Amino acid sequence: MIKNISFIIPFFNEKKRILSCLNQIKKFLRNKIISEFIFVDDGSNDGTNLIIKKFIKKYKKQKNIKIIKYRYNKGKGYALKRGVLKAKYKWILTTDIDMSVPLNQILIWNKNKYIKKNFHIYFGSREHKKSIIKAKLYRKLLGLLFKIIIRIFLKIRIKDTQCGYKLYEKSVGVKIFKKLKMFKFEHDLEIILNAQKFNYSIIELPITWTHKKNSKLNIFIDPFKMLLGIIFLRFSWKNL
Repeated sequence: MIKNISFIIPFFNEKKRILSCLNQIKKFLRNKIISEFIFVDDGSNDGTNLIIKKFIKKYKKQKNIKIIKYRYNKGKGYALKRGVLKAKYKWILTTDIDMSVPLNQILIWNKNKYIKKNFHIYFGSREHKKSIIKAKLYRKLLGLLFKIIIRIFLKIRIKDTQCGYKLYEKSVGVKIFKKLKMFKFEHDLEIILNAQKFNYSIIELPITWTHKKNSKLNIFIDPFKMLLGIIFLRFSWKNL
């Protein structure tokens, strides 16, 4: 049972989707779980951080919400690393600002007693048989292709590596993210490789996942970037 948790939410130019995220946070803070929310602004220039600051100033539980900001866009992996290393609670949960997996998913995991002592890391998985998924067909096809490629090149058998909803024991998360060097799409894969290196166990858990509008995924360019990242990882980890 999780009783205290740090949420890490990275973002880059998310003015169109930030209000929905803030509304979910406001609702979540009504629960009994002790929590903090750390937004990491990965070099935004559209004023997203100003909306968050206005919310923090207005909301009575503003001490639970913080922003880390730096000037240049460095990638989601870097943003997560900055946030994880600032977290103060026993558990760290990383999640995406679009809230494709709702914040209260962790309450469902708690209720169903999915969090067990013999695992260190918990991945929300769209491939779990109990997951409820509302996704576009092209995303499913890209996901299938990606899964095949990482099995061939990196010998990773996690079914869903890219879902942003991931839970770590703090000591585990800090150790893994301190070693993180890849900050773009492939950072999720390096997380798994680092976990394997330290003999940390990973379990995939069911989620409710809904595709949200205004995604920054470019289906014509990003798959090639991901492939290059996978190839780079393959040659970086020569013992695979």
